[in-house]
Amino acid sequence: MKAKRTALCLPLAALLCLGGCTMSPRYARPEAPVPAVWPSGPAYQERSGNQADKEAADLPWQEVFVEEQLQKLIALALTNNRDLRIAALNIERSRAQYRIQRAELLPQIDATGTGSKQRIPETLSSTGQAETVHQYSVGLGVSAYELDLFGRVQSLKDQALEEYLATEQARRTVQISLVAEVATNYLTLAADRERLHLAQETLTAQQATHQLIKRRFELGVASELDLRQAQTRLDAARVDAARYATLVAQDENALNLVVGSPVPAELLPKALSETLTAVQDIAPGLPSEVLLRRPDVLAAENQLKGFSANIGAARAAFFPRITLVGSVGVGSNELSTLFTSGSGAWAFAPNIVLPIFDAGSRWASLQVAEVDRDIAVARYEKAIQTAFREVADALAQRGTIDEQLAAQQSLTEATAASYRLSQARYEKGVDSYLAVLDSQRSLYGAQQGLIATRLTRLVNLVTVYKVLGGGAVE
Repeated sequence: MKAKRTALCLPLAALLCLGGCTMSPRYARPEAPVPAVWPSGPAYQERSGNQADKEAADLPWQEVFVEEQLQKLIALALTNNRDLRIAALNIERSRAQYRIQRAELLPQIDATGTGSKQRIPETLSSTGQAETVHQYSVGLGVSAYELDLFGRVQSLKDQALEEYLATEQARRTVQISLVAEVATNYLTLAADRERLHLAQETLTAQQATHQLIKRRFELGVASELDLRQAQTRLDAARVDAARYATLVAQDENALNLVVGSPVPAELLPKALSETLTAVQDIAPGLPSEVLLRRPDVLAAENQLKGFSANIGAARAAFFPRITLVGSVGVGSNELSTLFTSGSGAWAFAPNIVLPIFDAGSRWASLQVAEVDRDIAVARYEKAIQTAFREVADALAQRGTIDEQLAAQQSLTEATAASYRLSQARYEKGVDSYLAVLDSQRSLYGAQQGLIATRLTRLVNLVTVYKVLGGGAVE
């Protein structure tokens, strides 16, 4: 008896060992189709960031966005933003799907209890008389458990796992994008508020100038041309003041949306000149270290692994599938004798399906799985190429933005001096008011350009943080 039991256990153990195998192809990460170093040239200056000792992916966002108001806004957005909530819920759904698929590796055991009462008519009764039959049963059973001899279920479980991991990386992508979007909207609002303040100051000055020239015209000291020219500058200032007031309101609405709740007034920026150190610079590192750690690239790789696992499931479909159905319990025709001696019952019904002819369906399924894998490889390589281009563009702008800012600052100072000189010459009667207007226009444009260049520099730092894969946002 013991020998028979051993003889039965050995094949069963072998089947269980085979169940851990899969027919999926061995995964090898494709070579990155990008250069090993970042581009070089006049636009790419060698410059080390303040956080050169850490990689961007390991750098907490609090060390990049250092202004306290901005940090509070980002934290508020990470709590309330709806896109981030959707991403988190997608993870929960994907995790549940993975657990469902993983559960199929183990048999499902159900407890059952049934009771029936049936009247058999005289014409069907073995006794020739109508009778009532009672049946009661209680038991435990395994329903359609597949012996995963060729790794079909295991491959499907692996695919579900990679899909779950890809969803997690998608959530990280949303988080990094959210942090960057909050910072960009915050800085844009600061810039537009400063532009609005400049436009309002210019409007006030133009109103005073217009009133002065109007009095001079009434006294016959100034010409009508001077008055009309002053009126054009006044109207232009009114247009700008109204336009920037609209932009500020729209910026606040955009910030409320991305944060996910109304932003407290004390967290709103006043002017861009007060937030010039809100964002810290970071070092780019090497492409091989940076790009492969970006969450979108990691998600593409997870999807590639998932499609490779699907190939294993498609291959396993060519081989026999064995399913087991069994139950053990008690049964009786009387409820009172259901658990008495001799009421035991069991059933065992193994089932094997051997593919013979399916008109090429399985071969087509395997081909689809292989083509899906090849598409995933192309998408993975495209994700790396896109990431490389985004970083290269950000570094190109970073390499020249300081020079642009210095030139714009010098231009603003020179036009301010030119305006003062032209104003003095007009007041002494040496020059016409047209020269004053031209200097005013140049100064206003230079001041607005300086604000725009400062904003470009700060937004570029935000972009560098984003395209390098962000930092820890947990």
